[in-house]
Amino acid sequence: MNGRRTHVVVGGTSGLGLEVARLLAAEHRVVVLGDVEREVAAASDYLACDGIVCDVSDYDDVRQAMREVATRHGGIDGLAHCAAMWAGGALDELTPARLRRVVEVNVLGTAYVMREALTWMKAASRGNIVYVGAMAVDVPRPGIPVYRATKSFGKSLVESLAQAMGTDGIKVMQIHPGPMPTRLQERAGAHFLDQVYAQPAQVAREVVRLLSLGPEDLYVSDQKVLRADGRW
Repeated sequence: MNGRRTHVVVGGTSGLGLEVARLLAAEHRVVVLGDVEREVAAASDYLACDGIVCDVSDYDDVRQAMREVATRHGGIDGLAHCAAMWAGGALDELTPARLRRVVEVNVLGTAYVMREALTWMKAASRGNIVYVGAMAVDVPRPGIPVYRATKSFGKSLVESLAQAMGTDGIKVMQIHPGPMPTRLQERAGAHFLDQVYAQPAQVAREVVRLLSLGPEDLYVSDQKVLRADGRW
């Protein structure tokens, strides 16, 4: 997609999302979404871009945020969905409140964000969506059954949406990076970080590449992120 575009980066206040927003901001209009006001303000100031406080688990919040972006900038050309809530521990170690919150953010939040982004993209018959999943959906690891299950929802949703979009100018794509040194990883704990891993800046370049694909480019519906030597 050539020219200056409008991209929304959900979870764009830290880690991978912030790197994606930073790369995009050099040539495009960027709007970062996050649920903590001071973090949104900091990211917006750092990148000299727009920022909107949005709780993705609240449908009205998501709808209003997407409407604000589309109205202010004339549409939404790209969406990078980088937000996720960590849930480590065995199923019986997680409180019902924690279980509910993780599902609200990782499952409902993902559905809300894609629903609203697609509404605006369909109106314009164009747009690219990149969902950041997790390698864990294909490579089970002990201690993260709920996190893996919620991220698996996103994978399944993207696969179905990708097929449904067909060739109408809208691409719904996903990547599945392994553990990275980010704030989410800090919450997960060092024991979940592999000896070989990618840096957020490296994965961000791949997200931006997918967001830049044009209607005539080959469709990417699923992609694992590997290092140059073929390892995770």
